[in-house]
Amino acid sequence: MKSKKAIIIGGGIAGLCAGVYLRKNGFETEILEMHSIAGGLATAWKRSGYTFENCVHWFVGSKDGEDLNATWKEVFDVGKLQFHYDPVYQVIEKGGSSLMIYRDINRLEEELLAKAPEDAGEIRQFTRLVRKLSFMKLPGGDHLVGRLYSYLRAAPYLWRAGKYSKFTMGEYAQRFSNRLLRRFFSSGFKELSLLAIAFSLAWMSKGNAGYPIGGSLALIGFIEEQYKKLGGVLRLNTKVERIIVENGRSVGVILEGGESLMSDVVVSAADGHATIFHFLQGRFLSEKIEKVFETYKPFPSYIQVSLGIDSDFGDKPGFIAICLDRPIMIDPKTNADTLSFRIFNFDPTFASQGKTAVVCFIPTYNHEYWTSLREGNKSRYAAEKERVAGMALEVLEEKFPEAQGKIEVVDVATPATVIRYTGNWKGSMEGWLYTPSTGIKQLPLTLPNLKNFYMIGQWVSPGGGLPSGLVTAREAAKKICRENRVKFRAS
Repeated sequence: MKSKKAIIIGGGIAGLCAGVYLRKNGFETEILEMHSIAGGLATAWKRSGYTFENCVHWFVGSKDGEDLNATWKEVFDVGKLQFHYDPVYQVIEKGGSSLMIYRDINRLEEELLAKAPEDAGEIRQFTRLVRKLSFMKLPGGDHLVGRLYSYLRAAPYLWRAGKYSKFTMGEYAQRFSNRLLRRFFSSGFKELSLLAIAFSLAWMSKGNAGYPIGGSLALIGFIEEQYKKLGGVLRLNTKVERIIVENGRSVGVILEGGESLMSDVVVSAADGHATIFHFLQGRFLSEKIEKVFETYKPFPSYIQVSLGIDSDFGDKPGFIAICLDRPIMIDPKTNADTLSFRIFNFDPTFASQGKTAVVCFIPTYNHEYWTSLREGNKSRYAAEKERVAGMALEVLEEKFPEAQGKIEVVDVATPATVIRYTGNWKGSMEGWLYTPSTGIKQLPLTLPNLKNFYMIGQWVSPGGGLPSGLVTAREAAKKICRENRVKFRAS
């Protein structure tokens, strides 16, 4: 019997994982990626001997036996990655005062109580939540009995999580009197669910969120290697124009330029908005899908100022958030009162000995400003990038004077860069923001009245991140196997 063919749109984490699973189950697969390398938003780039990371902060599943570790092992050999476990997640500094956010929850509690004794009650409530979540195993499994058992095991922890799921980070920050604690909970995304940071700290606390040395390029490289080893085809620089639908079934795609590729199954691991409203021309909408795009909020886009510094910065924190005396204007709709710097002194692959790659990541929802500048006024676009880089550099050099005169590379990516290379809607850094109103409930992998079509990745899983690509790819592969009467194999 001839194997069935699946076309997968998008060669990021979700697309590559789907390719691995479907190849393991006998499907002929072809991944179509618009960029010149695989990875999508999970990427990095090289400039004059430095590597600048765009994505990976930590990898949930880095510890044997913990959440997602076994699932990642289904798509690549996790043992090939070397993980770095910095005891400090973040340092927050303002006017000479600093707050250390430790990965170990006991040490974190001691630090918070020492620096903010006035908030002792709320601190203990929060660290109790993180401890509870660190004992919790994520529900899962392929068999009904196993899934039920895993939900029963998780039940004692879910009621506490439910209590805090109603808070955004911004709302919860107001419970603290200490200014640095307020800044920690409100600096990032104020509308993000409090559970997002609680779960992250829980995974860190039990050693299941290490940073993979080599970052995105190493991680993507191993999954791509496994996919190709299984016989999968990856086509780069290949942009899809439309999904072909005949008699209510997706039967292939038309590429930019007119080439048609036919298949039995189409899986979109691409941008959700482009998939529904461009590739499918809005033909398979439901009230629920329309409501999602009207009411859900995506993660913001960002400006990334990347610096190559001729200094090893070996004694500096890996991640420092510097609170500014006065906000600085990033673009006409964005003012920043904090600049965060990732100092990659812990990854020897990112710069030669004695040098350091540093990245300043600045969120913005004003993607239109940057895309219109790039399209309509290239010289002003370049000047604006230089202006923002100059402000970031000034803050860094004030904090670390030893960087003065040592800057060898300055590279600036904007929302226009994100859209150009990934096509992600509004230049979003991920997909849907995980908020108290969205919850973590996954959206459907299929669309109404359209057969043989599946959507995976961060636009069907609020909260985004690497796990959303892995988990939704696995679920879609299981569904495809079931509907084609193939017994699903993951190992």
